[in-house]
Amino acid sequence: MSLDSSMDKVLERRREVEARLSGSATMNNTELAQFSRELSDLRPVCEQIELVRRVEAELSEALAMLDEAGDDPDMLEMAQAEADLLKGQLPEARAKLQLLLLPKDKDDSRNAILEVRAGTGGDEAALFAANLFSMYQRFAAKHGWKFEVMEVSETGIGGYKEATATISGNDVFARLKFESGVHRVQRVPETEAGGRIHTSAATVAVLPEAEDVDIQIDEADLRIDVFRASGPGGQSVNTTDSAVRITHLPTGIVVSQQDEKSQHKNRAKAMKILRARIYDAERARVEAERAAERKGQVGSGDRSERIRTYNFPQGRVTDHRINFTLYKLDRVIAGEALDEVVDALVSEDQTRRLAEGG
Repeated sequence: MSLDSSMDKVLERRREVEARLSGSATMNNTELAQFSRELSDLRPVCEQIELVRRVEAELSEALAMLDEAGDDPDMLEMAQAEADLLKGQLPEARAKLQLLLLPKDKDDSRNAILEVRAGTGGDEAALFAANLFSMYQRFAAKHGWKFEVMEVSETGIGGYKEATATISGNDVFARLKFESGVHRVQRVPETEAGGRIHTSAATVAVLPEAEDVDIQIDEADLRIDVFRASGPGGQSVNTTDSAVRITHLPTGIVVSQQDEKSQHKNRAKAMKILRARIYDAERARVEAERAAERKGQVGSGDRSERIRTYNFPQGRVTDHRINFTLYKLDRVIAGEALDEVVDALVSEDQTRRLAEGG
């Protein structure tokens, strides 16, 4: 489809949505919210289309003036300057429009569930997992997102075996979806007397939060076990069977929650994570089918894929998928410069999709 026909199609869709909303008295709340959200998404695209068409029209007028200027030097100079200015503006305006016309990931606007787990490397891996979890917590604060810790399994020396959080806000999944995979760290552990550099790893999973309407779970497919929650070292933190373990029998996915003193609250949290994992598994399956038809992609979602290395001696962060290196490790770990890595990943993904024709 040409750019012109794409523009016509978008403008026509805006007219259709506006017409539907003008008769909103007959809509239910779900339909009203759906069309209002679509109109909001269409607005910046339509504004850019109108800008492109305005620049194109003005350029045509300037070129016509050049033809009509004859031997008038002042008219020629003015028309040429106007044409040159508009010729410079048009490619940038069209490029921005092409990005806006790229199909959006339907999950981009969703909240996300973040899971960080220590990998190979023992205590050092657990400390690194805690560093990553804190990095995302500060990154969320920077963007004004709500970061709710759901469960943390500590090692006792400040490290995390695993940690889970819900992150809520605008376009959370869009900004974090490329973080899934194996993150590797190279540094000298505080416990290392000889000053040797150790390599360890942690696994990050970012799942789009699923609603009840996205995933229908049959109660008959669940096995629910309750048990007594325990703290570090096996010390009892609760005298009732409030901890919950839910097994989804068709997929074998198991989720445990014990942070709350209420069994009901732990079950609700566990179901939230379970829905997200089932939804993510289906999303990964569909994406794998699409990827098989393409040469490659920035984020395969493969949790075993090594995606990034944090090299402390060199102060360097390298994302291996796009060969991007940033010498701002301290600021990345602090959540301040992580946007620079995310922006590079988003830009690479957009470039690839543009090359593939959207």
